[in-house]
Amino acid sequence: MVILLMVVIHFSSCKHDPFITEDDMMPIDTTGNPIDTTGTGIPCDPDKVYFALEIQPILTSNCAFSGCHDAASAQNGVVLTSYERVMQTADVRAFDLSGSDLYEVITDNDPDKRMPPPPRNGLTSAQINLIANWILQGAENLECDPDTEGCNTDNVSYSATIVPILQNTCLGCHSGGAPSGGLNLATHAGVQAVALNGRLVGAVSHDPAYSAMPQGGQKLSDCKIDQIRAWVDAGAPNN
Repeated sequence: MVILLMVVIHFSSCKHDPFITEDDMMPIDTTGNPIDTTGTGIPCDPDKVYFALEIQPILTSNCAFSGCHDAASAQNGVVLTSYERVMQTADVRAFDLSGSDLYEVITDNDPDKRMPPPPRNGLTSAQINLIANWILQGAENLECDPDTEGCNTDNVSYSATIVPILQNTCLGCHSGGAPSGGLNLATHAGVQAVALNGRLVGAVSHDPAYSAMPQGGQKLSDCKIDQIRAWVDAGAPNN
């Protein structure tokens, strides 16, 4: 199975420069087919899994960037930058977990077969369950607008709000024993440092003075950006 060949990928080939300034080269969008889930006016159903909103960020953070499985690198023919490419190259079979290579490699207990490969951290149980539910629901490309019901930016919590955002969009690169660019966002101290110097908000809001983050992925929703900004404005507390 083609996706099992991904275990040969080494973390050293999947690095990028985090939060660089305007004096550095800006990243090239290698997604090939970016998807905008905002502005559709369709409310999100909490019982459904939305590929572009929930699954693609996990794949982008952990696999679909330069040197690994973006459109330009396409390690072993696997491209994980869009719904179409995932379905074409990652052997995802709707309603069938055991027959889906994508699910098999993210749950394999053998470190030589598990994806992402060591020394990168494996996906969290929450991320694995989300991908499993997406497959079991038919691996559809559903869309919704996460901002249709308004956005609560009052008393934004680091643990309840900021960590989940970072978990699915940043920690695939910026965590573990060898975080990309030496930037570890798995700790409050690491996140607070880039929050208080303006780099976090600058990167996620796609300020031209910073490298857009998530690199190679779609911009966060306006609500998530506003929540991050509110948390930063409050002093980036460990709450």
